[in-house]
Amino acid sequence: MSVEAKLISHKNKKRIAVWYPNQQELITRFRKLEDAKWSASLQVWHLPDTTENRLKFDLEPIPRHPHINFDKIQEIESFKKYLNTKRYSPNTVKTYAEALQTFLLFYNDKEVKKIDNKDVVEFYNGYILEKKLSISFQNQIINSIKLYFRTIKETAIIIEKIYRPKREKLLPNVLSKEEVKKILEAHSNVKHKTMLCMIYSCGLRRSELINLKPQDIDSKRGVVIIKQAKGRKDRIAPLSPNILLMLREYYKTHKPLTYLFEGREVGNKYDERSLSEVLKQAVVKVNIKKPVSLHWLRHSYATHLLESGTDLRYIQEILGHKSSKTTEIYTHVSTKSLQKVKSPFDDL
Repeated sequence: MSVEAKLISHKNKKRIAVWYPNQQELITRFRKLEDAKWSASLQVWHLPDTTENRLKFDLEPIPRHPHINFDKIQEIESFKKYLNTKRYSPNTVKTYAEALQTFLLFYNDKEVKKIDNKDVVEFYNGYILEKKLSISFQNQIINSIKLYFRTIKETAIIIEKIYRPKREKLLPNVLSKEEVKKILEAHSNVKHKTMLCMIYSCGLRRSELINLKPQDIDSKRGVVIIKQAKGRKDRIAPLSPNILLMLREYYKTHKPLTYLFEGREVGNKYDERSLSEVLKQAVVKVNIKKPVSLHWLRHSYATHLLESGTDLRYIQEILGHKSSKTTEIYTHVSTKSLQKVKSPFDDL
């Protein structure tokens, strides 16, 4: 059977075009392949450009695994499939796969089944500590290694003995109410202003905001429904009456179809990087010198709730924290109780 495959770019996406004899049996088999599509303009069937598909049609491996042995490429792709079946988010799959690749590349000439706990320690010393990589990256590596070695049968790794570094005890970055107000009033553009106000008023993560749909705003109950957020959990957050008014004004002018906040193309969600740029522009306009990020608005929302007397249990539910310990960190940045403490300096 004569089959020809070629890498192509179709509608700004990397695909693999496949030509083969026009036989019904072959067409039926091809249609069963994941995301197989027919292009009327190109007159060819095409598939996603993945390592697995490249292997099927004898194409060069994807270069995102630089100089890594072929068997380890297969291991990484299998690991990604496993994560997808467990319904991990695309970002988590990407992060874990890249972390595993870093580890396996360090032992490129060693069989996976022979990698043991001593090798993990050596990786710490010879790679992570040598390059002075962050604690968060170390934790990503550990999570990835543990999860990966649980999925394979033949291993010299004792998972329970893989330790993780102590987390840095960093306080969340919080803005004053005055600073938040300046930032939220900086933009005259209705969409930009509404997006930033939504993040602060509901304590949303960036991804949660851009995934919102018009039907997620329940005006009658006064809540925002946040679907399949971090940890694949649904939750609700209270909807401010003032935000509801802003949303109605925004809706009149923009009329979003699929997502509440759409990009330049109708039906496509707003770009995450563009949203960060919107905040950056607002911070510059009001001359705030702090390196404010979108997550600062979420931290500020939680802290301001706490300072206004809201119970920590409610704040935990609103933010979608799995553990109450995560929410308790805001008690360390709240100034309400500290302001009641009189410094002995004032008595001098």
